[in-house]
Amino acid sequence: MSIVKINVLTVPEEQRETLEKRFAARAGTVDSSDGFEWFELLRPVEGTDTYLVYTRWRAEEDFQNWMSGRGQAAHSGGSAEGGERPKPASTDSTLWTFEVVQQAEPKQG
Repeated sequence: MSIVKINVLTVPEEQRETLEKRFAARAGTVDSSDGFEWFELLRPVEGTDTYLVYTRWRAEEDFQNWMSGRGQAAHSGGSAEGGERPKPASTDSTLWTFEVVQQAEPKQG
């Protein structure tokens, strides 16, 4: 079955808009990658400053191939004035990995 990668990002409130705009600007960079199945950017509602970036892949190898190619380019950021990379919007990042062992879809009625 598939694997899920969840990037846990600590994002101060003043950087939330920046983070969301950066993800919107690079929308589509993962969609056509071999083995890619799903993406969601989850914004915290209350009580935390943690965003979750959820991606689902056919296999670990597909994720690694994306990270070493197009993913690396997508995460390098654009150039700021003076040619420097923009400051990260998050103050911390942790990557979680899960195997999908069960799943359900809505029933078609």
